[in-house]
Amino acid sequence: MAVWALGINHTTAPLDLRGRFAFALDQIGPTLHGLRGALPRPPEAAIISTCNRTEIYCAGDQLEIVPTLDWLAHSGGVSPALLRSHTYALEDGQAARHAFRVASGLDSMVLGEPQILGQMKDAVRAAEEAGALGTTLNQLFQRSFAVAKEVRTSTEIGAHSISMAAASVRLAGQLFEDLSDIRVLFVGAGEMIELAATHFAAKNPKAMVIANRSLDRGEKLASRFGAEVMRLADLPSRLHEFDAVVSCTASTLPLIGLGAVERALKLRRHRPMFMVDLAVPRDIEPEVKALSDVYLYTVDDLAAVVQTAQANRQAAVAEAEVIIDAGVQSFLHWMDQRRSVPLIQQLNAQADEWRHAEIARARRQLAKGEDVDAVLEALSKGLTQKLLHGALAELHAGDATARERASTAIQHFFLRKEK
Repeated sequence: MAVWALGINHTTAPLDLRGRFAFALDQIGPTLHGLRGALPRPPEAAIISTCNRTEIYCAGDQLEIVPTLDWLAHSGGVSPALLRSHTYALEDGQAARHAFRVASGLDSMVLGEPQILGQMKDAVRAAEEAGALGTTLNQLFQRSFAVAKEVRTSTEIGAHSISMAAASVRLAGQLFEDLSDIRVLFVGAGEMIELAATHFAAKNPKAMVIANRSLDRGEKLASRFGAEVMRLADLPSRLHEFDAVVSCTASTLPLIGLGAVERALKLRRHRPMFMVDLAVPRDIEPEVKALSDVYLYTVDDLAAVVQTAQANRQAAVAEAEVIIDAGVQSFLHWMDQRRSVPLIQQLNAQADEWRHAEIARARRQLAKGEDVDAVLEALSKGLTQKLLHGALAELHAGDATARERASTAIQHFFLRKEK
């Protein structure tokens, strides 16, 4: 059994390229069916897709990295050569190590951030529901979750973490003198927006508004913060009301265009607007960044802010890597044991066949009225001869080297003294 991982992330690919390979959670099932159907031998498969990464994990009888990459390139509408220049491909132990590091937050833009673990669990659940998760990948991910838990409880890797949401508030504080005097619009109602709203709410802004396609979900989130709810369709006509806009939806197309922002600025008499686009693909058209009165930040732009807290946690990385190393070795040992399963099954099947044959013969003899002790003696001899036949044949056949190897193996398997 081979395991491989293929992916792009914030360190290997620009934001717009990552946007081509972003899959919403409800797209994972159909996408996995497409991937498995496109490969010569459908493997176990799972896809992790976040704002910072898209990764495919597979397990199968043979490595199929090239066809996996070709399929991914086709799904994103780019050439395999272009995608390959931004992709990392990992096999077996390296694939396991990467999964463990991702789950532990060591491969994130925010070192030690906990959000990725929940995203991985959602991805694994989606793969399981799609029927794409087999024994090997299930072991890989369950072990990655266990390693991540140990890293978080045994090290300081997550201490003082600055999330994307907290970084947004920090940047807003650099633009506005008093965050309690601004109006904030949140576009979307997912986990990232919930985090952002939590951080902004701590600054007691003048007003907070949630704009979401589903009003029910928007109202549920708004009720936590005493915020107003707005229809997404009303966003263009009300955009000028807000000093800060934070957007993160699963839309495949931008929701806030250049024209809408230009009209909002005119109505605001060019008072500055702070905008954060946490979505991949983008929610806000990139051309908006060129406007002189707009301060637009994407997930990649937030990297520098996030890095300021990295030094405090670097000492914990070495401790985390030791835990991960142990987890990788344990997984590889399990993989080695799995490779013996077919042989074990064959041995058991052969032994059962011999046993059934000898029992059937013994029953026939008993039915004829033969002596019970004699039948039992014949049964035991028959089983013993069948078990030893192959070993004895090897000792009497082949050249001297082959007989020596057979002798060593036989002594190991048959002549060990019980302790």
